[in-house]
Amino acid sequence: MPFVAITVASLLLTACGSGSGGGSGGTGAAGVAAGSDDVPTTDVVSSVGKDAGAAKLLPAGTKRLTVAISVGGTPPGTTYLADGTTPAGQDVDFTRAVGKVLGVRLKVEQASFEAILPALDSGKYDFGASNFGVTDERRRTIDFVTYVNDGQGFATREDSKLGRITDLRQLCGLKVATGAGTTFEATLEAGEHVCTDAGNKRYQVQTYSDPSAIWSSLQQGRSDVVMSTINGLRYAVAHQRGLKFLNEFHRLDVGFVFKKGTRLAPAFRAAVNKLIADGTYARILRKWGTSGSAISQSRISPPELKN
Repeated sequence: MPFVAITVASLLLTACGSGSGGGSGGTGAAGVAAGSDDVPTTDVVSSVGKDAGAAKLLPAGTKRLTVAISVGGTPPGTTYLADGTTPAGQDVDFTRAVGKVLGVRLKVEQASFEAILPALDSGKYDFGASNFGVTDERRRTIDFVTYVNDGQGFATREDSKLGRITDLRQLCGLKVATGAGTTFEATLEAGEHVCTDAGNKRYQVQTYSDPSAIWSSLQQGRSDVVMSTINGLRYAVAHQRGLKFLNEFHRLDVGFVFKKGTRLAPAFRAAVNKLIADGTYARILRKWGTSGSAISQSRISPPELKN
């Protein structure tokens, strides 16, 4: 997927009304058209002001930062407003809010989810913001600053006989659809042996870069179950007929991502904690229906949560 520049004005724009269907085309992760009128447009960020204490933690001379965001799913993840071009979502609001607390201008670039992490080390981006889960494997090569708690879960068609999935062996013989380059793909690939170890047929991992393709594969019977973010799955079930949420599988902290050894982390942590303290944080979560993902304080590269 090519990298497409998004203007700072587009990121900072707060929609004031609805419009026609989005020009981005297709459907998002929940089968809802990307750029649809279902996207919340409440302004919870524009009143945020600069915090001198947090800004002081930035490396000297920092005036502008380049952030990579993967856009194209549905709320609460990154998506588009009804105009089909303006990015929106929980990650976008947190990115905007942190930028305002730190008093920096943001240059935003869109990239595919799986392309963001490898590009951090080259310096192409200063940070990424696309619901990146904190794992011990990722912590070896990148740094995190946490801002929510989300994680991994499962969903399927409403007519499926599948129930709560607590062990990957319950997936044996099934086709599991998920996003490319995600923690879900890594979890599934690491556990593929459990089926053959038990003398059963292994499950098949089907990965897609386009979120809409994940749900199309499920709805058309080409896959049996979807593994994705807890918040994204709950949204899908709430907004799309014929789906059911099975259960949470593994909770993960979620954070902004940086090149390993970044000097930006202390400032970002302070900015997130400022948003928690002044109530902006809670307003962002309420807007996107994710209050259950709140954290009490931001941390820098904490260990992976173990269920």
